[in-house]
Amino acid sequence: MKINQLYRTGALLLCAMQFACNTAPTVPVSLEGNWRFAIDSLDKGTSEKWYASTLNETIKLPGSLQEQGYGKDVSVETQWTGQIVDKSWYNADKYEAFRKLGNIKVPFWLNPEKHYVGAAWYQRDIDIPETSEKKNLYLTLERTHWETTLYIDDKKIGSQNSLGTPHVYELSNLTPGKHTLTLRVDNRMVIPVGSNAHSVSDHTQSNWNGIVGNITLCERPATYIDVARVYPDAAKKNVRVDLTVLNPETTPQEADFNLSTSLKGGKQSVSDAFKYTLQPGENQISRTISLGDNAQLWSEFTPNIYTLSAKMKADGNETDLYSTDFGLRDIGQQGRQFTINGNPIFLRGTLECCIFPLTGYPATDHAYWNKIYSTVKAHGLNHVRFHSWCPPKAAFEVADSLGVYLQVECGAWTDVGTGNSFDKWVYEEGDRILKEYGNHPSFFALLHGNEPGGNSVPFLTELCKYWKEKDDRHVYSSSGGWPYVETADFFNSPTPRIQGWGEGLRSKINAQAPETAYDFREIIQSVEMPTVSHEIGQWCAYPNLEEISKYTGVLKAGNFEIFKETLAKNNMSDLAHEFLMASGKLQTLCYKADIEAALRTPEFAGFQLLDLHDFPGQGTALVGVLDAFWDSKGYVSADEFSRFCNTTVPLARMQKLTYTNKDTLNATLEVAHFAEHPIKDATINWVLSNESNEVATGSFTKDINLGNNNPIGNISLPLNMCTTPQQLKLTAEVKETGSANDWNIWVYPADQTITTPANTMLTSTWSSSVIRELENGKNVILTLPRGAVKANKGGDIQVGFSSIFWNTAWTNKQPPHTLGILCDPKHPALAQFPTDFHSDYQWWDVMTNCDAMVMDEFDPQLRPIVHIVDDWFTNRKLGLLFEGKVGIGKLLVTSVDISPEKTKDNIVLNQFKNSIFNYAASTNFAPQNNINPTLITNLLK
Repeated sequence: MKINQLYRTGALLLCAMQFACNTAPTVPVSLEGNWRFAIDSLDKGTSEKWYASTLNETIKLPGSLQEQGYGKDVSVETQWTGQIVDKSWYNADKYEAFRKLGNIKVPFWLNPEKHYVGAAWYQRDIDIPETSEKKNLYLTLERTHWETTLYIDDKKIGSQNSLGTPHVYELSNLTPGKHTLTLRVDNRMVIPVGSNAHSVSDHTQSNWNGIVGNITLCERPATYIDVARVYPDAAKKNVRVDLTVLNPETTPQEADFNLSTSLKGGKQSVSDAFKYTLQPGENQISRTISLGDNAQLWSEFTPNIYTLSAKMKADGNETDLYSTDFGLRDIGQQGRQFTINGNPIFLRGTLECCIFPLTGYPATDHAYWNKIYSTVKAHGLNHVRFHSWCPPKAAFEVADSLGVYLQVECGAWTDVGTGNSFDKWVYEEGDRILKEYGNHPSFFALLHGNEPGGNSVPFLTELCKYWKEKDDRHVYSSSGGWPYVETADFFNSPTPRIQGWGEGLRSKINAQAPETAYDFREIIQSVEMPTVSHEIGQWCAYPNLEEISKYTGVLKAGNFEIFKETLAKNNMSDLAHEFLMASGKLQTLCYKADIEAALRTPEFAGFQLLDLHDFPGQGTALVGVLDAFWDSKGYVSADEFSRFCNTTVPLARMQKLTYTNKDTLNATLEVAHFAEHPIKDATINWVLSNESNEVATGSFTKDINLGNNNPIGNISLPLNMCTTPQQLKLTAEVKETGSANDWNIWVYPADQTITTPANTMLTSTWSSSVIRELENGKNVILTLPRGAVKANKGGDIQVGFSSIFWNTAWTNKQPPHTLGILCDPKHPALAQFPTDFHSDYQWWDVMTNCDAMVMDEFDPQLRPIVHIVDDWFTNRKLGLLFEGKVGIGKLLVTSVDISPEKTKDNIVLNQFKNSIFNYAASTNFAPQNNINPTLITNLLK
């Protein structure tokens, strides 16, 4: 009988042909399709015994009720699951239009069309055949959100509240015939895991209500294998198999067992046959199986998968079969670094925060996980952290096959050790996760969740100890970020990174001149265990407004639509793509700095990026070089990203990146090499080049060992060949692997005289006399010192070199407040200041010595020569350098402090000044737009 025919009848017939089998397990029968349904917004279904009545609505499972149009319309009254830091949407005038019914759009995360938190009831009929009367029948719900309560007819079977594992109910002792199966699903905070936890929050996946993945009924023999745990020993090339077998009889039973292992896609097969006397109740059986000298190991380089098949035939029972995949791999520690099968590894990770915009719930199919992990690996990463949630089975299976190391968490971001229901639940959830997914070789680490409060140190000290004693196949730590506990296997530390929470403009990248010599060795020396940096990066790019059309599912990009409208109001819609590209290039540069610093650090164990792809919640954190769908935004390719993030990465330590032509370039080359094998007598080539020619070349021959402390050689090169301002590129390549990396440097003439152009007034103040000079035909260069711009005209905008950290709405406007510069590199004002269209390190001195100027009131046709790209929440036209006509005079204005005191010992500011002064002296200085002098007056204090 075909399943779809069964669905049309509204009942599921569990026929003997499907369930009765003497030699093999039965195939689970899917309950996918139409279910009867009711929303219980008043929470009266239990007291009124809805399970004993026939529900009237219809819904499809698997799925969520929100994606099928159930729930309430979103409004200002919606009670979201998740913290909102910036609450201005509820009262600010600029959001008034987006608070009106019919046009509801929120800026702080993706927008569902329907929202519902509470109980909902799902119901259908099943028929139990005579052949199933004395067998164990199981209902499996692969992924539910959240708590389920099962009723068969008018009897309550039980409730379950796992967030990360299937809900499995035993339906034994059902009489043959028709029964009504009713599920109550409640997505309220039944356990206080924290409203920001990605397992439950509206920040990312949405707080959905429903059941997704496989929904099946399956029967097992009365005596059966409950679980087979596989403990690999890669060094000995064997596995220990621990079986848990349940015998419901009151007397012992004799049972025949056969354990066989086979390599997927290969011919290796090993069997172990034995007899065992099963005692009543639960039986623990342990066997060790040698896989032979040719056993294949599992790692990121060799993701070889074995299948264990355990057969059991007990007295008077049908044969039971339990099948599970595993990999032959050992996780170890060498100093402060992890090893896999004895070789050091470096975790190059990104987060996955349960971001599924089309459905609002996690994917349970292989195809989407294959896209995610293939994209991760294409960008040179080998590790994924599941921030405060645990993914479904498909995520582990695909990671097994592709060689990706997973850190999973128990769905929490909350206080711990306070004595509430969470403390007991997290132990239970950890047990469930280890039982369900523990055999997967990709399952690398287990943590409780993210950034806990409460009595965290003693509580998590004991939790790590408990896990380590229970299951030694993985590594354990307290939580993402903190605290450090001595019983952990590693410390997930927030400190080793170039921009931390609250640092603002005091951070490494914003407060210290550009260099590539620093690392984090002093930080990680404070603990003996491996250190993995927590949530590094968080660098933003401007929104990709062309992405809006991709949100065709349950979540809409209402936040992006708001940003698009405010940009249009400020007459800059045509610059949206350019803002994206320019800010994206700066974002990539910031990630490069973070990652290379980690790779330069001896004994460092790894990093976890926040994030390779965008995070749509917490105010809208556009921190990815990929969008929320794991697709490229267009400003950096996977090949480009993986030049500085990969198994083998050339590195260059340089104390500075801007020089005069009297300086000598000194660079120390290193290679971080975490591949499968070392390289003997490797050739490392280097070249220094400009746009069209090689300036200098060289080569080293060195053994490259496994690790990130491989010194290669020193480059010392006088730069006197550069007689004009130049941007040069230093490239290093390992010939044997083709691994290459590069760094831009800038060289400026040391001896140059800067003079004020003829018929030009140089001033740092604005006055009526300056205006008269302009109106009478004189040219003026207005150079504003720091602090000259009014607060509401840009003086309160904190400009830094880096991109915005996370987003200003969630961080209470932690600086920087801007996203770098946008310019035309061919503009003659920049002819002596070599640049691309975006920020690079030569702009560091400029950006740390300037104010932004808000130019919203200027003529929309007047565009700055150098834009500062604004925060997308405000979308102001910000200028750093602009020009215009006042009367018959020409005006050039810069908010960069290029006073003699600043430029005297600063080669970059001096070169910037030289470039704009030369421009003002040339015939190219011919501004086209008129400027009302009052606009300049209004800018300044």
